[in-house]
Amino acid sequence: MSSISSLFTPLKVGSITIRNRVLMSALTRNRAIKTVPNDVMAEYYGQRAAGGAALIASEGTLVSRQGTEWPYAPGIWNKKQVAEWKKVVDTVHDNGSYIYAQLWHVGRVAHPDAPEQKLAGTPVYAPSAIAARGGKFRHIPGLPGYVTPTAIEDPWIIVAEFKQAAINAHEAGFDGVELHGANGYLVNQFLDSTANKRTDQWGGSIENRARFGLEVLKVMIEVFGENVALKVNPAGGYNDVGMPLQETLDTYTYFLSEADKLGLAYVVLVRYVPMYDVEYDGKKRATVHDVLESYRPVFKNAKVFLNAAVTPEEGAEIVAAGKADGIVIGFNWITHPDLVKRVQNGRALDNVPDIKHLQWGKDDSALSVGYTDYPVAQ
Repeated sequence: MSSISSLFTPLKVGSITIRNRVLMSALTRNRAIKTVPNDVMAEYYGQRAAGGAALIASEGTLVSRQGTEWPYAPGIWNKKQVAEWKKVVDTVHDNGSYIYAQLWHVGRVAHPDAPEQKLAGTPVYAPSAIAARGGKFRHIPGLPGYVTPTAIEDPWIIVAEFKQAAINAHEAGFDGVELHGANGYLVNQFLDSTANKRTDQWGGSIENRARFGLEVLKVMIEVFGENVALKVNPAGGYNDVGMPLQETLDTYTYFLSEADKLGLAYVVLVRYVPMYDVEYDGKKRATVHDVLESYRPVFKNAKVFLNAAVTPEEGAEIVAAGKADGIVIGFNWITHPDLVKRVQNGRALDNVPDIKHLQWGKDDSALSVGYTDYPVAQ
């Protein structure tokens, strides 16, 4: 058996069977003009489907207008967006792969002066009126970037936005939906006691703080059945979230065990990576612990994928040992449209990243520069 062969066996995920155990992570690439996907995005996803991605999670896709730090992030709240997403989905399918839409609400890390937030005509919303520390927006001057949000009066309204986004994703032909519950965004904010100080049914106890994420998953399941997934980052840090270790373990053990009872297709566990940790007042923000060891035992139904700086070689060992069902790779998919084919054929992942053009909007270059122009291996 070759050292990476455990990655190349089929796996049933929800109602589909994927051809290998290497998923493509959601990667914000900042190419949607005025929140609408386009043909260059379809080409990008199609290249990676052709390159062997078993299942692709779309870049974070906003469920409503929000002043995100990513000014060219896509949405999925109107018909024009749905029509363009359908082109992306069709291209992925034509190239032999599957794609889930990652549904995203940034919560308190939006900005009231961002163009889309102004168009929305609503405040920056969060579980509680607590600003995240730090933050620097790419298109809005000033530090810190984050502002004090308005506490959400009725979270059911946001739950309904997620349901409509799932309905729209279904119309666009996505194979499933993945809830972005990681990295200090809205679902994470509800879970985290440092960001959620509510005293109603949405805050306080672990059960109440977990309620929002679970209710969102339930309405997504109403639309997609067993083809619903969840991404979490229990180690925290990014966007100023993170609880003491025991509270973290208790919170995520409860949340993930309850989520698993809903019959999810898969869960992505994002492990601690130092480069995404932040420091405030001389102290690191993350709660460092082994997320796979800590939470893998709670899953009885969902497939489990490990994400964050996982190499194919390490991932193959993890899968072979039964510690996870597969792996999720992010950054290397940006620079290698044929990543899986390279791994399978022993070719190096040696394309040089075009750092300047990882995101668009920094200069007048075409959308394709640093996006669809990486070479495949000969």
